[in-house]
Amino acid sequence: MFEELKPHLVELRKRLAISIFAVMICFGLCFLFWNPLLAWMTAPLKQALPVGSNIVFTQVQEPFFTAMKVAFFAGLILALPVIFWQFWLFVAPGLYENEKKYVIPFVISATFMFICGATFCYYVVVPLGFQFLINFGGQLFTAMPSIGEYVGFFTKILIAFGISFELPVITFFLAKIGLIDDVILKKYFRYAIIVIFTFSAIVTPPDVLSQFLMAVPLLGLYGLSILIAKSASQKDESEPDAQNANE
Repeated sequence: MFEELKPHLVELRKRLAISIFAVMICFGLCFLFWNPLLAWMTAPLKQALPVGSNIVFTQVQEPFFTAMKVAFFAGLILALPVIFWQFWLFVAPGLYENEKKYVIPFVISATFMFICGATFCYYVVVPLGFQFLINFGGQLFTAMPSIGEYVGFFTKILIAFGISFELPVITFFLAKIGLIDDVILKKYFRYAIIVIFTFSAIVTPPDVLSQFLMAVPLLGLYGLSILIAKSASQKDESEPDAQNANE
């Protein structure tokens, strides 16, 4: 059994090594610009902070490790096309020849949807969520958020939204290889609602507003995924007819 898995493990190690190398290269580049990147990350928080509050650090090493976190996060985003490309190359040997041609659409669409999710989070969810959370206790306490904790929370929620927005892309390629279709997605829609709201409650701040701001777009993406799966299945059914006609 191990001998059968060995070639796959070797291939997986190769793809992971290339992905990690790409992230490290992008990390090094982004570390040169960690200051403006951090200013971009903290802009929503600064807008939500009341007068008299400021961002602080509580440990001597916190600014340095915060810069590392910022550079790594930015490097990860920058390396996404390479990561998605390596993922495709890993699964490509198990695909048919007509399915392997989707490598470029997969890389572009997966990167685009991740950026869409992160952008929606940055410009909609984060400002509204911070306004609610900070103003909730603003009359009783003085807000002094730690920069290290904030960056960790910020990167976590942006990555969560980015991954969540990959749903239509994943659906399309699963439908193309015949693992799912629109009938299955419709059948499990009620269960999907529970999963989506549970997932949203886990990855978003502990308030109902942020949870709904993530769950509602995900429900919309699930509905879009049903249409995508239906379209992909119809194309697959028409391809054999087209091939027979050519013959």
